[in-house]
Amino acid sequence: MEKLTKTLAQIQDVSFSLAETVQSRLDNLTKPQASLGRLEELAKQVVLITGNIFCCLEKKVIFTMAGDHGVCEEGVSLFPADVTPQMVYNFIRGRAGINVLANHVGARVIVVDMGVAIDLEPQQGLIIKKVGYGTKNISKGPAMSRNEAILCIERGIESFEQEFDANGVDICGCGDMGIGNTTPSSAIVAAITGAAVEDVTGRGTGIGDAAWLKKVAVIKKALAINQPDPTDGIDVLSKVGGFEIGGLCGIILASAANKKPVVIDGFISTAAALIAYLLKPAVIKYMIAGHTSVERGQQAALKMMGLSPILDLQMRLGEGTGAALAMGIVDAGVKILTQMATFAEAGVS
Repeated sequence: MEKLTKTLAQIQDVSFSLAETVQSRLDNLTKPQASLGRLEELAKQVVLITGNIFCCLEKKVIFTMAGDHGVCEEGVSLFPADVTPQMVYNFIRGRAGINVLANHVGARVIVVDMGVAIDLEPQQGLIIKKVGYGTKNISKGPAMSRNEAILCIERGIESFEQEFDANGVDICGCGDMGIGNTTPSSAIVAAITGAAVEDVTGRGTGIGDAAWLKKVAVIKKALAINQPDPTDGIDVLSKVGGFEIGGLCGIILASAANKKPVVIDGFISTAAALIAYLLKPAVIKYMIAGHTSVERGQQAALKMMGLSPILDLQMRLGEGTGAALAMGIVDAGVKILTQMATFAEAGVS
């Protein structure tokens, strides 16, 4: 708990001391004012986060965190839990969607085992932060203990800090891998926002109508049995969450504590962001919503936090793919601010 407490204490509201300076530069670049829309907004947000008007986002990192879920035994996913470790190895080999898109924008991919149900073979490119061998079945009781919930958040914080200390991080993104993890994510969003389970439950891996109805029933049962406290992020995480979701919450908190922007990926990462938001509302200013997920539950969470996604490409893969693409857009905004000439610099009247 000490690491989490310390990290939460480090997160401060962003400083607006450079707000007028950065806005003046944006307004005087060689273009009509505000003509680059959200690129300008993103550049300004990054400046306020970092406190540097000539910031650089060279060191991009995607943290893809993996964990298994006991609720899979209820038949809520089209794919078996065996796919989780298989995909982790695919990440490490550099052949997954996240690897392709991260390479496209110049980002490193850090793969973290937060709670895969088997022991993965230690190798370069894989960080082992395992809290347990998959969560328990949330339709029968809590996913994990409160102490485990705190531990997985703290191990997420550690993952960020280790990469930050070793190689540096200018901007990071959240990604996930865990068969069945849209079920706990829907439960988290329903618990915290109060939205109807049907309204925040999607098709996940592509399940049909019968399986979707069963998934809704499983989530309702999980909420009824566990009664998560919607004002206590750790309670929600422990009752209906996942180890990788807690790890992503830790990444988000650590990014904010170190004054670095963090790009939220899709539904699972947004559920993690919602927990981080409950733990420390000030973290919201450090978040950038990467993309609109096809998973309907994301919308309720984004609305509660007041976040507007950059992209809408009808994606629902996870892994950090949407965050990677959006990270390139954020970098473009920063480069407009720092590399484009002002009217005075260009000698344009």
